[in-house]
Amino acid sequence: MTFTSSSKCTVKTGKWVSWYDGKTWTKASDVDIDHMVPLKEAWESGASKWNAATRKAYANDLKFGGTLVAVTDNVNQSKGARDPGEWLPSQKVCKYAQNWVQVKYRWKLSIDSAEKKKLASILTGSCGSKQIFVPARATIKTGSSSTGSGSGGSTGSSGTDPRFSYCYQAIDAGYGPYYKGRDEEYYWYTDGDGDGIVCE
Repeated sequence: MTFTSSSKCTVKTGKWVSWYDGKTWTKASDVDIDHMVPLKEAWESGASKWNAATRKAYANDLKFGGTLVAVTDNVNQSKGARDPGEWLPSQKVCKYAQNWVQVKYRWKLSIDSAEKKKLASILTGSCGSKQIFVPARATIKTGSSSTGSGSGGSTGSSGTDPRFSYCYQAIDAGYGPYYKGRDEEYYWYTDGDGDGIVCE
């Protein structure tokens, strides 16, 4: 990938191949960086017990290439916080399932029964029972959850964005706005005016 950046280190141009749908993009605005295992899914699978530093390390994991993936923005929005039992990409389903298992293993995250059933059917079916490379385990430290204003979404879990303490910090770093029901990050912040959008 080649890119140019502004003085704030925000990527402005480049070339990205979204393997979820096979599209190639040259505008940063057409691409999202997807957490293979979404933040909300990670939270519900064990990250709620991590300390803030571990959650931040997960959100920014560059040590294993399968954790963060550049993909077409509307495809990422379609995926949302869903697991493989609820959503799969239109292409490279085997790679997707393998990466999902690798990230869950690396970060010691649990897999529920519906998720496990779907992954097993993919990995032992069309993928031909391929062996999965096991990545190095991440360092996990537990601790009290950060106090925060996030509502945690429909499951009622709570917590804060592992990267930023306040919306203005997320905005300054080029993130947001986040929409209720579409972006898992929405649930880490307080929607003061109740319009379904935070970090505007």
